[in-house]
This record gives sequence, structure tokens and C-alpha cells, in this order.
Amino acid sequence: MTEAISRPAARVLLIDEAGRVLLFHGYDPADPSHTYWVTPGGGLEPGESYAEGAARELFEETGLRVEPESLGEPVFRDLVEFPFDGQWYRAEQSFYLVRVGALVRVDAWEVDTTGFDEIERACTDGHRWWSADELASTDERFYPGSLANLLRTLVGV
Repeated sequence: MTEAISRPAARVLLIDEAGRVLLFHGYDPADPSHTYWVTPGGGLEPGESYAEGAARELFEETGLRVEPESLGEPVFRDLVEFPFDGQWYRAEQSFYLVRVGALVRVDAWEVDTTGFDEIERACTDGHRWWSADELASTDERFYPGSLANLLRTLVGV
């Protein structure tokens, strides 16, 4: 196995008015049977802060624009190693909490993925809003693995 590539990443826990979190469904192009659900977010660009990366990724992947300064401090951090497209990565991730209702009327907004990059378009095949109970009872893989408990702690549902 090759050495893991360091990949600092910023992710967003995008919460709707019902306390559900938005997750994207994707798969590893090197192993399409390896499917998962993941929050909006991704790797930082050179010189980018975690908050800047979170704001950029949120806009690119959902169409919602927020100022990095409005994100506050991360609500969760983790270190994860994972394979993707034949390479091994080690990501230090910071997660930020964003509530949709505070940004835009939920009934007037739809997730806009037109900002996806080529690899995201190729291996992301859907999205949906998940409640903590749904996450706790599903057999599907999602990241971070503690998301159901984290969601309950952060939004009280």
C-alpha cells in the first residue's frame, strides 16, 4: 500500500428547518461497489483557510453562498484515512454548522450541483436530507460515522 496523501478538508453540516442534514451519495470510481453518503465539502486549496474552504465548497456543491466569517468555529473535527480512485488519503477535517432556514427560505431553494467539478459529477449520483433517526437505523455507509449522534447533539433532534 502506498503512503497516504495529506488532504486537509472542510465540510459543512447543512441543516434544514426539520433538523435534517444534507448528504450526497457517491462511490469510489476505483471500486463502484464502495458507496457512501457524505456531507458537502472537500479538500482545501493552497493557502485557503478551513472556513474559506467550507464556504467555497458549500457554494460549489449546493449553490448556497455564505461568508467564511459567518461560519464561526468548527463544531466537529476528525482525522480520517480513506481510499479514493486508487489512492489513499489522510484528511484532517473541520465541520461547520449551517442552517438553511437562516440563509434562504427552504421552500424557495433547491440544491444546485452545477458547481461540481469533473470527478464530483462522475461519482456523485444523488443527494437527500437525513434525520438523525434515519442515520441511526440505516445500513448504508455515511461519513462521519458518528453523524447521527453529532446531529442530535447539535440540533437536538
